[in-house]
Amino acid sequence: MFNMDNRVLKKGVYDECEKAQMKKIKHLENAMSEAERAAHEDKNTTDMFDSHMMQLIRKRDMFAQQLELELANLKILHRVDQTIHHDKVEFGAIVFTDVQKVFISIGLGKVIVDSDTYYAISLKVPFFQAMDGKKIGDTFEFRGKTIKILDIF
Repeated sequence: MFNMDNRVLKKGVYDECEKAQMKKIKHLENAMSEAERAAHEDKNTTDMFDSHMMQLIRKRDMFAQQLELELANLKILHRVDQTIHHDKVEFGAIVFTDVQKVFISIGLGKVIVDSDTYYAISLKVPFFQAMDGKKIGDTFEFRGKTIKILDIF
């Protein structure tokens, strides 16, 4: 049964992840705009192949590629169904182990909710792969250490 406290907690973790992801996206959008503005700021430059301008345009393009990845991550995060109670380790689950608390979603790292630390991790990281499909009470090996799953929701 998916109790109300778990539902509220899951929403809190999800909201913090979404906020952190939006912050990353906004930062990249601003960096991209700044590089674009700087590239076209010098009106005296007549050479369209000016090395400084080309460097700034490459920088803008790099930020654009990073932005695409972060937007894709946001779409992945939005696929999390907060109403589902998970009984095994899988995408969208919050997992409490005897080592840490993780949210299986996208790789964001540390997220703090109500003074508790959670780690938002993707399906691609070795920690997830070691516990994939496990249930409450199961143990798994990770970096030579036995870890026990205490709760999943």
